[in-house]
Amino acid sequence: MLDRYMKKILNSRVYDVAQETPLVMAERLSQRLDNRVWMKREDLQPVYSFKLRGAYNKIANLSDAECAAGVIAASAGNHAQGVALAARKRGVRALIVMPQTTPSIKVESVRRLGASISLSGDTYDEAYACASELAAEKKMTFIHPYDDPEVIAGQGTVGLEILREHSGDIHAIFVPVGGGGLIAGIAVCVKALQPSIKVIGVEPDEAPCMHEALRRGRRVKLKQVGIFADGVAVSQAGKEPFRIAREHVDEVILVNTDEICAAIKDVFDECRAIVEPAGALAIAGMKRYVKRTGISDADLVAVNSGANINFDRLRHVAERAEVGEQREALLAVTIPEEPGSFRRFCRTLGKRGITEFNYRYADEQQAHVFAGVQLDGGDKERHALVRQLKKEGYPVEDLTDSEIAKLHIRYMVGGRAMGLENEVLYRFQFPERPGALLQFLTSMGKRWNISLFHYRNHGADYGRVLVGIQVPRGSRTEFKAFLDGLGYRYWEESDCLGYKLFLGGS
Repeated sequence: MLDRYMKKILNSRVYDVAQETPLVMAERLSQRLDNRVWMKREDLQPVYSFKLRGAYNKIANLSDAECAAGVIAASAGNHAQGVALAARKRGVRALIVMPQTTPSIKVESVRRLGASISLSGDTYDEAYACASELAAEKKMTFIHPYDDPEVIAGQGTVGLEILREHSGDIHAIFVPVGGGGLIAGIAVCVKALQPSIKVIGVEPDEAPCMHEALRRGRRVKLKQVGIFADGVAVSQAGKEPFRIAREHVDEVILVNTDEICAAIKDVFDECRAIVEPAGALAIAGMKRYVKRTGISDADLVAVNSGANINFDRLRHVAERAEVGEQREALLAVTIPEEPGSFRRFCRTLGKRGITEFNYRYADEQQAHVFAGVQLDGGDKERHALVRQLKKEGYPVEDLTDSEIAKLHIRYMVGGRAMGLENEVLYRFQFPERPGALLQFLTSMGKRWNISLFHYRNHGADYGRVLVGIQVPRGSRTEFKAFLDGLGYRYWEESDCLGYKLFLGGS
């Protein structure tokens, strides 16, 4: 298999459209991690992503008859631009099916490259199904984003460049994983030429399709996929990439949203470039690997796979980066409701920087404070601070790892609702497009009263809403059936401690 793929990689014609991107040393990260950290800058490609390599290699190998019939693809971003550019280069008609939730900036980017666009469905899976039907109907060639040998071979040129550009020994190459096309291509190339180099995949912990497939020894289809790192938000690894990964990928590391945001900041600090969440996965995984193994004085390569990020998502990234770098703690602290208690609490915190302070009178005996505190010593200092506060007699809860606290509660502290009965708390996710919020509220209907509501647009393809609803205990089963019929992803958060302290009823 390796010889067959190496022949495809060496004969690949990706450089008709792609650039050989630089492998640059990350000086600050190298010093912090006590290793030599290298970044493969695929974010510098003409479409700001590695995807054009595989797309062009596939299209370049089509017959004249297939080119005459045109090509079709399903994508909400990087693959769409890669197919559009590759098709334009070969003079092939291209149709891209994109979800209706795709931000307009991505739609316009594809249209400028000369492709026709069809908007269908709210998710990639729905757009994929539509594209598959159209391909059969119009007899067009479907360009798969990752599950195709020619696409995999095109992505494999990234591995070939890394080996050519780095003259010394490489301990490991870290690769973002969605459907698996990129890591499959890099793995077959690297293991054929320098098998001692580790090839390590990195996935978000909310979209671990390849990690779960390798763990279980078979491909699995995830029931739910997180959408923060939308470039790798795939529910099932490709058949061919999985086959290759089982034999040639050393492991797949999982990272969380905060770690991804911290890695985006790391890349910006190194070279003043802003990569997309999927593009920062490799750096995040590398940092976790170094912490886990304690490795030092080694050469580590991270593939910065893309930079197609909406500008309005940067606010969310910046908010989460400090937590991801273990430089901020989010604490819920109960203080006595008496003169001078607020000042005494601040004195207990000492000279630490305060990132935010939310305080509201609760009752005559006590008040709750939501505080963001800057850290220099990471988790060790955070745990020490919690112990110190408890020693001083303050009831304290660490909310640093609470997703609902970071997404919603920190923006809502303003007093608890007195006399409110039968409130339950749910977190919803719905496809983001004009009118989506109104449609969501309309779907909720008039059967139950909404007693709390918080929504923020994070510049993503999906909106996130926190809703408090008054549901009598005798109606809970009926209400659960109602939620299941709405068609939105949801999570109950009624037991969240942050909710009980800052937002819940008396």
